[in-house]
Amino acid sequence: MFVAWRDLRFARGRFVLIGAVVALITLLVGFLAGLTGGLASQNISAVLDLPADRIVLQQPSTGQPSFSESSIDADAVADWKQAPGVRDVIPVGIVQSKAKAGGTTAGVALFGLPHGSTSSTLTDLAPAHADEVGLSAGAAKDLGVKTGDRVSILGARYRVTIVGGDAWYSHTPAVVLTPSTWAKADRAMGGDGSATALAVTGDPDWSAVADRTHTAAQTPLASLAALDTFKSEIGSLGLMIAMLFGISALVVGAFFTVWTMQRSGDVAVLKALGATTRSLVRDALGQALVVLVVGIGLGMLVVVALGTLAGGALPFLLSPLTTLAPAAAMAVLGLAGAAVALRNVTKSDPLTALGSNR
Repeated sequence: MFVAWRDLRFARGRFVLIGAVVALITLLVGFLAGLTGGLASQNISAVLDLPADRIVLQQPSTGQPSFSESSIDADAVADWKQAPGVRDVIPVGIVQSKAKAGGTTAGVALFGLPHGSTSSTLTDLAPAHADEVGLSAGAAKDLGVKTGDRVSILGARYRVTIVGGDAWYSHTPAVVLTPSTWAKADRAMGGDGSATALAVTGDPDWSAVADRTHTAAQTPLASLAALDTFKSEIGSLGLMIAMLFGISALVVGAFFTVWTMQRSGDVAVLKALGATTRSLVRDALGQALVVLVVGIGLGMLVVVALGTLAGGALPFLLSPLTTLAPAAAMAVLGLAGAAVALRNVTKSDPLTALGSNR
């Protein structure tokens, strides 16, 4: 690393430029990853929070199951409850509507859940009485209410008994009613009052019961495909992130290619003096790693700072998946680009690289 350190010390401008480019690309990737995570959370967090080994939805005669179209009748619910190996079945009603408090109106996702179900952020919001309602933190914030206040849903008034944590469904905050109250609200909106989904725990013959009840049983993660907006939204943002990773590899690789060409004379001298290819690769990759670590570190610091500031205004998620994972991917891609750039120099003949004028 002796030559590499001297190069870093005496060619500061070149490395500041490369580091700034790496930092900017890291900022773009990290911020987009945070936004993707935040948007995904506001789309699916309530579904993932359901206490279930499988989410059961109605299986349509054609096409795939959908939360917006699913309706599970009482016979199917009873069949699932009686199936051998099933420990618990929670009927879940889901429909999107509006809630009003004072002069404020907000879009909400109405959930019908029985009181006293297995504890989770969502089920803990379930009220005990028909004239009560539980609000997620997002719903309470949008409506500007707290525990004890009154909210109006489809013309009926309810008392807020609990304000819990964040729970979102299709970008609307969750509001939880008793199953009977939810059924009335669903009928008022043109539905039949039947449960939208079942949260099933246990170890039955999933396929056999699903076939018998004309339903589909999927893990909570797999059931996200039944959310109408999830695949298109995450697919688009994921493609953008993948393209940014590809661009970062090309840009960093191009920088290191030019950089390596400028060092070809130094590398040739070292080879002529007996330096091994392994030591030259270690020298160059070590130099590239220093630049990448500094650039990626600065970029991630800005991402964390902006994410913290924007958390209240934007759906931004700060987690290892949206910070450490993109940073590691950037480092690997940058080193891969640097390694490709070294190939021609390390395999060249020292006399040829030095040129006839030397």
